[in-house]
Amino acid sequence: MPTDLPNLLTLSRIAAIPLLIALMLLRTPVGDILACAVFSAAAITDYFDGKIARDRGSQTAFGRMLDPIADKLLVGAALMLLAGLGRLSLLGLLPAIVIMLREILVSGLREYLAGLRIGMPVTRLAKWKTGFQMGSLGVVIAGDSGASAVFLGFLPISWLGEAGLWVAAALTLWTGWDYMTAGLRHASAEDAPEARAADRGAG
Repeated sequence: MPTDLPNLLTLSRIAAIPLLIALMLLRTPVGDILACAVFSAAAITDYFDGKIARDRGSQTAFGRMLDPIADKLLVGAALMLLAGLGRLSLLGLLPAIVIMLREILVSGLREYLAGLRIGMPVTRLAKWKTGFQMGSLGVVIAGDSGASAVFLGFLPISWLGEAGLWVAAALTLWTGWDYMTAGLRHASAEDAPEARAADRGAG
């Protein structure tokens, strides 16, 4: 049910997006640190909602549907904000584009395979990809100014975050290729009977 704790945690990721937007639009060091805290707290729920659901044996179709949607909305909102506010360098923008395009690709594949009643389970590598995305985005959101500089001193925090985005982009391409080949395999299998039927009709 939507009111189960795991599903409420998933919904909290979506509910955090307006607050994340408001804090980042302040464009102040304090706003950036608070935005990082909100994003990080929302990202952590991605681990706990699944763990709690498995431990309780309360996994639901609603949760399986909403979990990847919540992840994509949170990541997409963060990437668009960072790009729109000029918080990503050119080298940081490239992995961001890769990540966004992959999410669109996988969403399309999921929709197609759902029509065939074929599930596309999340792989362990895809979970690592999500972890790198969330962690790197949190670092970039914190930025180089204000309180973030206190914790890491002279280190260029945004550069560290963008380096993490490149790792996430590499994992994104890898897992995206896995999903694409799986989708093509199922599409070919579906087309094969239709092609044979066409050949019989022509004969």
